[in-house]
Amino acid sequence: MTESSESEVLAQELSSMAGKLAAVEARLKEVEAVLQRLEPASESTARALEEVSAHWDAVYRAMKRAE
Repeated sequence: MTESSESEVLAQELSSMAGKLAAVEARLKEVEAVLQRLEPASESTARALEEVSAHWDAVYRAMKRAE
C-alpha cells in the first residue's frame, strides 16, 4: 500500500512539474519575442548615439579652432 501511495505522490509531483515547465517554456517564448523586437531598436539607438557623438566632436573641434 505504501508503494502505491508513494507512486501516486511522485506522479502528482511530476504532473505539477510538467505544468511549471510548460509555463516556463511559454514565458521563454515571450522573452524571445521581446528580444527580437529590442535588437533592431538597440541598433538604431547605437547609430543615433554615434551620430550625436560625431556632432559633438565637430562642435569641440570648432571650439578649439576658435580659441
